[in-house]
Amino acid sequence: MTKIVNHWIGGKTAEGASGTYGPVTDPATGAVTTKVAFASVDEVDAAVAAAKEAYLTWGQSSLAQRTSVLFTFRALLDAHRDEIAELITAEHGKVHSDALGEVARGLEIVDLACGISVQLKGELSTQVATRVDVSSIRQPLGVVAGITPFNFPAMVPLWMFPIAVACGNTFVLKPSEKDPSAAVRLGELLAEAGLPDGVFNVVHGDKVAVDRLLEHPDVKAVSFVGSTPIARYIHTTASANGKRVQALGGAKNHMLVLPDADLDAAADAAVSAAYGSAGERCMAISAVVAVGAVGDTLVEKIRERAEKIKIGPGTDPSSEMGPLITAAHRDKVASYVEGAAAEGCEVVLDGTGYTVDGHEDGHWIGISLLDRVPTTAKAYRDEIFGPVLCVLRAETYEEGVALINASPFGNGTAIFTRDGGAARRFQLEIEAGMVGVNVPIPVPVGYHSFGGWKDSLFGDHHIYGNDGTHFYTRGKVVTTRWPDPADAPAGVDLGFPRNH
Repeated sequence: MTKIVNHWIGGKTAEGASGTYGPVTDPATGAVTTKVAFASVDEVDAAVAAAKEAYLTWGQSSLAQRTSVLFTFRALLDAHRDEIAELITAEHGKVHSDALGEVARGLEIVDLACGISVQLKGELSTQVATRVDVSSIRQPLGVVAGITPFNFPAMVPLWMFPIAVACGNTFVLKPSEKDPSAAVRLGELLAEAGLPDGVFNVVHGDKVAVDRLLEHPDVKAVSFVGSTPIARYIHTTASANGKRVQALGGAKNHMLVLPDADLDAAADAAVSAAYGSAGERCMAISAVVAVGAVGDTLVEKIRERAEKIKIGPGTDPSSEMGPLITAAHRDKVASYVEGAAAEGCEVVLDGTGYTVDGHEDGHWIGISLLDRVPTTAKAYRDEIFGPVLCVLRAETYEEGVALINASPFGNGTAIFTRDGGAARRFQLEIEAGMVGVNVPIPVPVGYHSFGGWKDSLFGDHHIYGNDGTHFYTRGKVVTTRWPDPADAPAGVDLGFPRNH
């Protein structure tokens, strides 16, 4: 019997009233296992209305009340991490250990939200003028929304809503329709933790649901993670409707390998960062820039390691890499490899046509490695979002940095070297929001913010960390005078206010 995933509105399951459903497949088998309800405009409005009603009390609740709920939620999420990971594997396809890692990263942000009182402390200046004090405080926005991608169905929502609700907002989540179950389970755990009805809501769907959230007058802010074209659309549309927006877009993350680098460590890092989660990570390394004469040796070391990767169902403990999310995406990724030689690339490993015995209808693709890739090739220009690694060559450090900075993307990048001076130059000269030094995937810990530059970010705020707290609150300055009873009346003064 096909499972049905419905909306989560006002603290309970809300069956799809539109009558429209989308298919959810098991990527390892290709079989449709679930139907997900697609929200109509009326259903999105119902979720926003529930959030708006809940904000009347949640927005006035104490910090102690909010963090108490989040502490309980954190314990529940920790206790159910295996269950959440299983839902992710069943619908996304990533291996169980990778899914567990996703939940662990999300827990870091819940930890941060549990301590939100420190980040929400205001400021006070006394006696700025005679008997005049000035204070600065931060207050919640109201109803806020999150639109999240398929590749991290638990982690990315957890980057958003714990901070938002800890700050006093209420939240409407529109997760990817490709793997929706984890989002609803998070809602159930929040309710079990004591979160009041309506503070957290989930609506599923397609562009109809997204556009309504972007246009709805009661939604004050929108957070988004996804591709650059959609991030640009989200930012433009939501901003035009007067909303605060943080929209994280696509990436083409480079790894610069200098001649003095430990090539075994660099090869290990390149393989792990390029092919983990089948390359379906916005922080995946998809381009290695080999400097000087190390290119041939580095490519051979990468090839040796890549050929040994065990590809199979995410439920198999021996699998290191699972399938891609859909057959259509698998075919798109394969097209970059199939056209690579004609564009001047040297195809070292070709993963197209790969299948797994007993799971022939799954969305499988093998490891692909392209060498001597020209910057004009589609495999280099586009964000492939699959297990395809491009290797480019540069004669000098300066040439490598110029190549990376010429990319329209600026999400994350890394340098592998033993030279501290070169590493210091790199972190200052490179045009990217997140930089790793001998760290291939420099995802910041929860108390630092995550976000890129250039076409990898639209809006002024990165996600989580201090930027997250500032995004989900707005500042207010209060100037106070308490006159002494013995003071004489000040009288009327139409001059410009002065501090004295």
